[in-house]
Amino acid sequence: MRAPLQFVLDFFTGGDPVMPASLVSSAAPAPAQPPSAPPTADSAEAPPLRVLPAPETTEPAGFTHPNANRHALLHGITVSYVFERARRRSIGFLVGNEGLVVRAPSWVTLREVDAAVQEKGAWIVAKLQQFKQRQTEQFQQAIEWTHGAQVPFLGGTVQLCVLERGTPQAAAADVPRLPVSVPPGASATQVREVAEAWLKKQARTLFEQRLQHFAPLLGVRWSKLSLSSANTRWGSARSDGHIRLNWRLIHLPVSQIDYVVVHELAHLREMNHSPRFWETVGEVMPDYAQRRKALKQAPMGLAQD
Repeated sequence: MRAPLQFVLDFFTGGDPVMPASLVSSAAPAPAQPPSAPPTADSAEAPPLRVLPAPETTEPAGFTHPNANRHALLHGITVSYVFERARRRSIGFLVGNEGLVVRAPSWVTLREVDAAVQEKGAWIVAKLQQFKQRQTEQFQQAIEWTHGAQVPFLGGTVQLCVLERGTPQAAAADVPRLPVSVPPGASATQVREVAEAWLKKQARTLFEQRLQHFAPLLGVRWSKLSLSSANTRWGSARSDGHIRLNWRLIHLPVSQIDYVVVHELAHLREMNHSPRFWETVGEVMPDYAQRRKALKQAPMGLAQD
C-alpha cells in the first residue's frame, strides 16, 4: 500500500480565536463551543465533509528570507535568499537569523552565482538548520524555570507556580498560573519537564478544538492529531488526515495558531502551495497573509514554508 502523502509547514516560514474551557480562565474570554452543524460564511449549511485526493508530488519545504529576491533548490530543499551586488572580489555567503544573503561583484553573472550557490548547497542548508535549532533553544533557555517566572502562553504569559510535594498549596492568585508539582529540591530541569508537560496538555486541548472548528468550514476530515517537538516544522499534514502540530505553538497568540491549523487542514484538499491552495486557506481566513507574516516574526526564530 502506498504511504500517504505528507506536507509540512516549516518554522521558516483564523476564524475567531476560541480557547477551551480547560485553559486558564483569566488568560482569555470563555470559548464558544464548536458548532453542531458545519457553518459557512453565508449560510447555516456547509458542503459535505470530504477528503479530496492529493497530487502525487509535493513541493519541498524550505527556508525563506523575509526580503528574498532569488530562489534555489538545494538538496531537495527550497531556499529563498537575498541576492545583492557588492564591492568585493568574490561571491560571499552569509547565513543569519533571517536566512541566507548572497553577495557578488558586478562582473559575476547570475549563472555563475547560481552555480556557486549549488556548489555550497550542503553547507548552506546545514548552517540554516543550525541557526533554526539554536534560535529555538535560545527561546526555551530564556525562560527561568523557577517559582514566579513568567512563561509565554497564548501570546501573553502565565506565572510559574512551583509547589513542592507534601507542602500546603497556597491560595490561587488573581493571575493566570502554570502549576508545577515537584519533589523537594527539584532542579530547574525537572521543573521545566513538568511545566512543558502541562503546556503540551493545554496545546492538545486547544489544537483539537481548533481542528474541530475549522475542518467543517473547509469541508475536510482529519483523522488523528499528534504533537511534534521538531525544531524545523510548525506542523505537517498527510493525505490520510493525520495532522502533526508543534506543541510550542502554545506560546503564540491563538490567531497565529489558527493560521497553522487552517494551513494544515487546507492541505487535505490541496497537497501543495499552489494558488488553489492559498484560495482554499482564504475561504475561511481572508487575513491569512497578515497572520502568516506575524508567525514569521514569532520570538522563537522560526520561519515558514
